[in-house]
Amino acid sequence: QLQLVQSGGGLSQAGGSLTLSCELPERTHRQHRMGWFRQVSGNDRVYVASIALSGGVGHYADSVKDRVSISIDNAKRTVNLQMTSLKPEDTARYYCGITLGPLVSALNWKTYTYWGQGTQVTVSS
Repeated sequence: QLQLVQSGGGLSQAGGSLTLSCELPERTHRQHRMGWFRQVSGNDRVYVASIALSGGVGHYADSVKDRVSISIDNAKRTVNLQMTSLKPEDTARYYCGITLGPLVSALNWKTYTYWGQGTQVTVSS
């Protein structure tokens, strides 16, 4: 069982920036892919971004691709999601997760095996 611990998030005004972090457990492997999803109460988790833990470029949902950056900090063993130009519609609970699947399956939250505890992002207008 992998425990993913999230940090960051919180409150921001529209136009502001926030960074979310997800700690990588020791047992993660380069074959794994980490994704970020967001969820509004009562709805399914929606894909935001993902990155292969072997490195490389991130992949983004069209709705955020110009405002979000996903990166791996190998020294801190974290995957970070930097969000800029925040909008009220970005308000949600954000989750990091790990999947063994390729990118095409990483878009679907149901393919993820492990999840972080979630962190709330609230953007005021």
